[in-house]
Amino acid sequence: MKFCILMGSPRPEGNTAALLAPFLEECGMMGVESRVISLYDRTVNPCLGCRACQDCLNSLGCIQDDDFEEIFKAMEDCDVIIPATPIYSFFCTAPMKALLDRAIYAGTKNYGAVRGPKLLAGKRLAAIVTCGYSPEKGADLWEEGLKRWCRHGGLEYMGMFCRRDMGGAFMNEERAQAVRDFAQAIRMSIRGSEL
Repeated sequence: MKFCILMGSPRPEGNTAALLAPFLEECGMMGVESRVISLYDRTVNPCLGCRACQDCLNSLGCIQDDDFEEIFKAMEDCDVIIPATPIYSFFCTAPMKALLDRAIYAGTKNYGAVRGPKLLAGKRLAAIVTCGYSPEKGADLWEEGLKRWCRHGGLEYMGMFCRRDMGGAFMNEERAQAVRDFAQAIRMSIRGSEL
């Protein structure tokens, strides 16, 4: 089993990274292969809306020369895509938004001369999120966006793990255990669906 974690935080030692640490430890203990891609260390330009990708039915077909294709291949080569991001202005960070815009557009061939495939169809997606408000007010728009993104691309949405930064120490044993439990729940859900 493989997880592709798309790390959308600009802070390598920040709250999102703090939640990811026990999540990744748990994945390792369960034998889940995890690849973390730091989006702030890559170049993913915003979508140009040129639609060149739409007539390339079996590949991305994006005309931009950046790290998008490599990241998309990692998304194709996993069982679960996990965007991990802090919430800025009620949505994900800019590099995450650029990646998801391009992945859904180049990866879903709905707008060309011939309607084509959804290149990520059948994949699963679960999110790890940090925010400054309660999750139901801080991450609700992001979660709704992810649900729609999954529906449009033919992915299965598996849920979101979100914790609020209240100031002071962010991590504690409850949060560490809860994100470990989230990793286990993802794995068990996949195992259950394969039986």
